[in-house]
Formats: sequence, structure tokens, C-alpha cells
Amino acid sequence: MGRLVNGVWQDVWYDTRATNGHFKRSESQFRNWITADGSPGPSGEGGFEAEAGRYHLYVSLACPWAHRTLIFRKLKKLEDLISLSVVDPLMLANGWEFKGEERGGEDRGGENGGTADHLFGSRMLWEVYLRADPVYSGRVTVPVLWDKRKNTIVSNESAEIIRMFNSAFDRLTGSTEDFCPQELRPEIDALNARIYDAVNNGVYKAGFATSQAAYEESVTALFAMLDELENRLASKRYLTGDRLTEADWRLFTTLVRFDPVYVGHFKCNIRRIADYPNLYGYLRELYQVPGVAETVNMHHIKAHYYRSHTTINPTGIVPVGPALDLEAPHGRDRL
Repeated sequence: MGRLVNGVWQDVWYDTRATNGHFKRSESQFRNWITADGSPGPSGEGGFEAEAGRYHLYVSLACPWAHRTLIFRKLKKLEDLISLSVVDPLMLANGWEFKGEERGGEDRGGENGGTADHLFGSRMLWEVYLRADPVYSGRVTVPVLWDKRKNTIVSNESAEIIRMFNSAFDRLTGSTEDFCPQELRPEIDALNARIYDAVNNGVYKAGFATSQAAYEESVTALFAMLDELENRLASKRYLTGDRLTEADWRLFTTLVRFDPVYVGHFKCNIRRIADYPNLYGYLRELYQVPGVAETVNMHHIKAHYYRSHTTINPTGIVPVGPALDLEAPHGRDRL
């Protein structure tokens, strides 16, 4: 996985010895905030005003956290305002790399989906982090939102980036759809916290566990939450009722990866999402929202997980299945 320590790259894996086999995700360290007028947001400093062409987004098409930002960039009509670079699906000794030209990525029309670093021509994402802080210490993660004017990272926290995208640029795009309305925010925040712990991060806690007890604890909590969500969606079209919100998109990016990756690769195999009638219909409906399918690159997703995590899948073999028809009628409009 790797990390930077005082600006020096170190190729290391998650150390779970001190946590009895439990995986823990590192905290984000860049927490600035784009606002409509450049005033300070909930965290960080002021001076990050919403402007066309000022910001650049770095993502992996495989990462569910980065995927959230791609969805919001699409739905909030930000593609012409915020430029994009996509890392290669493989994350090995050098961490996230840019190999668009070498491997037939988007720059050459390949199915890989990776691109060059369109800002700096970097070979590795950690080089971008060093441009923001030459002695940075911490994980090098995606997404990364870069400010071309201040030449620094605005944020590498996806939960905060999607809230910026949700409203900061509305006066520039004319897109006023609000996925985090104030009146629903307490319910959205509560759902996000529970779903993050048990589901979004839960699949990783199960997959990267290095003890049987840690694995069983995480996988049990994961499926208890999926069962609860299945029951919730029996009477609600979306998580908060009849309105699509941020909470739905945060869940979607895990659900769309679940059967192709997490069931087998992360041993989350008590049930598939396809075995849950409500969750599976809900997944199909969200996938069919105009523009969302364009953000899903299953080739990139599967190549990353099955070929990068050599401690979990040392052969690097990528399974050809499962066959999923996410374009099939979803039936959720009955609610």
C-alpha cells in the first residue's frame, strides 16, 4: 500500500499486529473547503472560491470513496469546470501510478480507464502530495482535489469533497439539485455514520482482517446492516424516503462492487446483493440514473482489487464473473 514518511516513500502494508487483526483506515490530513464565495467552510482555511477551471480531481475508478466524487461531478454538471486525472488500476510497490499512455488507458481509448497526470505529468500520485507538502507523512489516497491557483491540495476526504460539489458551484452550473438538504441532514449524517462503519468500511475490515475473530466480527456486523437496509428499503424507495440523497450515493459505490469483488475477494459471502430483492432493485435503479453508469468501470475495478492485493490473491487471477444485468427493470417506482 505504501505511505510517505517525512516526504520519503515507503512501501508498507497495513500493520494489523497492534489491533488484533483489525484493519483501520487512516485519517485524511488535507481538510480545506471550497465555498461559493471563498469564505471558510466547516474545516480548513478560507480562500478556496468556486471557480471554473481552478480545480483538478485525481481519482481511481476502482476506489469506492473516489467513485462518490465522480458521481457528484457528473450529477452536478461539474465536468466542464473541474478537470480529471485517473490513476492506473494496479496499486503495487509505488502506490497509485499514472500509466495511461503505457497501458491503453483513456488517453488511448483503452478499457483500462487510466490516464496520465494531466497537470504535472507525474508518474506516481505520491509526487502530487509532495507538491502540496514536501515533508508530508501519511497515506497517499484518492480522491485528491487540487487547487491550480494555490498549487496545493484542497482536500483528500471524499465525504467533504462531495458536499462541496453538492452546492458550492451551483451559481456557475445552474444545477440546484440538493443531495444533502438541510432538513434531512441529521438523518443523512446518522445513516452515513452507521453505513460507513458496517458496510462501506466493513467490507475492508473483513477483507483485510488477519485473524479469524476480527474477520467474523466484521462480516457479521456487515450482514446485519445489509439485512437492516433490505428491510428499510421494503417501504422506502430511497434511504430517507422518496428523495435521492448523499446517503444513497455513498451506499451505492459499495453495493455496485459487492458481488463482483467483495463476495469473493474479501470473503463477504454470507449473501450476495443479488440475493436481496430490495437492495438489488435499489442498486439497479441508482445505476440507471442518467450519467451514473458512465462512472462505473468494472474492468478497472476488478483489475485493481484482484491484481493489487497480493497478500489476499497472490496469483493475481481476475474472475470473469459474475454476470450482472444492472440495466434490468428495477421495479422501485412502485414505492
